[in-house]
Amino acid sequence: MTTYVLSIDQGTTSSRAILFDQALRVVAVGQEEFAQHFPNSGWVEHDPEDLWSSTAAVCRSALERAGALPEQIAAIGVTNQRETTVVWDRETGKAIYNAIVWQDRRTADFCARLKADGNEPMVTEKTGLLLDPYFSGTKIAWILENVEGARARAEAGKLMFGTVDSWLIWRMTGGAVHATDATNASRTMLYDIRRGCWDEDLLKLLNIPASMLPEVKDSAADFGVTRPDLFGGRSIPILGNAGDQQAATVGQACFKPGMMKSTYGTGCFALLNVGETPVRSQNRLLTTVAYQLKGKPAYALEGSIFVAGAVVQWLRDGLQIIRSAAETQPLAEQADPAQSVYMVPAFTGLGTPHWDADARGAIYGLTRGTGPAELARAALESVGYQTRDLLEAMKGDWAAAAASAGETVLRVDGGMTASDWTMQFLADILGAPVDRPRVPETTALGAAWLAGMQAGVYPDQDGFAATWALDRRFTPAMEDGLRARKYAGWQDAVRRTLTRG
Repeated sequence: MTTYVLSIDQGTTSSRAILFDQALRVVAVGQEEFAQHFPNSGWVEHDPEDLWSSTAAVCRSALERAGALPEQIAAIGVTNQRETTVVWDRETGKAIYNAIVWQDRRTADFCARLKADGNEPMVTEKTGLLLDPYFSGTKIAWILENVEGARARAEAGKLMFGTVDSWLIWRMTGGAVHATDATNASRTMLYDIRRGCWDEDLLKLLNIPASMLPEVKDSAADFGVTRPDLFGGRSIPILGNAGDQQAATVGQACFKPGMMKSTYGTGCFALLNVGETPVRSQNRLLTTVAYQLKGKPAYALEGSIFVAGAVVQWLRDGLQIIRSAAETQPLAEQADPAQSVYMVPAFTGLGTPHWDADARGAIYGLTRGTGPAELARAALESVGYQTRDLLEAMKGDWAAAAASAGETVLRVDGGMTASDWTMQFLADILGAPVDRPRVPETTALGAAWLAGMQAGVYPDQDGFAATWALDRRFTPAMEDGLRARKYAGWQDAVRRTLTRG
């Protein structure tokens, strides 16, 4: 009887479950979108029950599509949208407020006050992060301060916090396990990435009781077993867990220092493996845990773009100039090459290397001749430009940290990589090759490998890395002068958009 590993990929706009066989091949996929809630400008929320119900539904759907029995599932691996914050009641299991999504900017003023008080150097030294609304810590603090009775209940030990992985694991295990892994913990702004533990000074700074926090485990570890009633009366072990960008780093087999992956989903996230010693960024990059196995963390420099695929969703749902994402490529190909239109998609602020929470989206270079084709091209090009911003910052930090780092390997994944036009522009504007893997589901693959390796179904790191296969390499074809002019235009557009120097 075939053995499978079930990978749960709980994302920002949809929940997916992917069933992998013993050869790490995709056998079946279940996917379900859920509602996005925008109660105020810059606020983004999810209903935690939507996250749970959609996850449970897609797991059952994947098993049904494959005709797989619960006893054939060796393990479950979880990967999740990071930083998104859920606070729930320990006794009732009900969330006390909607999940505050990683994109949410409501705590920008709070972060600014903390920064003005001189707290950012301590936060960065301990966590590798910056003081920004992006991370979970200030979201927890906001819930405790703004939900009636939450502060008292938290201090009485009655409330629990989790990123989405913890919420799902707690629900899947029927409340038996309250845990996360080191990659997700490293995104909360509460975790000391060098000591590998929750930090008392950070908890005190944000006035968060330690009793709310989950246990931190390796990325491949025992996260308990599912309730028997979830999958036909049989409990399945949960053996892998990692934040989505770290799972993609694992799925791309970026196990060696100098290897880099860039994932293009709702946002864009690039991680550069820097090895066993964390690198302190001088260019406003984040230092984070790439993965942790057998108690040993590997670290990465990370650049975060808040809006990548979401800009295509805006063309579809906001401007309504396309009906589907697939229409952007032919539109971009029709755009007038003489027009220099730049779209800075700062819908929820600008991430790395600017970290301007108050910036908002802007379009420059409009003429009477500008139409849907030029806007589509500018939207796709914005992803390439923002990636170059990240790469330039990483080169600066990595050159300072390791002069002999060698040439960076760039591997890409995520929904936008299906667009050959977008990937070719990415290679052109970077002036470097871009490798797209044969297996595009790298985030789910990473979670599956972590769980399957822990279960003894899949090979070790070296064996897994040997299975990585190239689909296509995009090589730069743009003339150097044009590349320089286009990037200079982008830099000017960003300067005009920033709210602070």
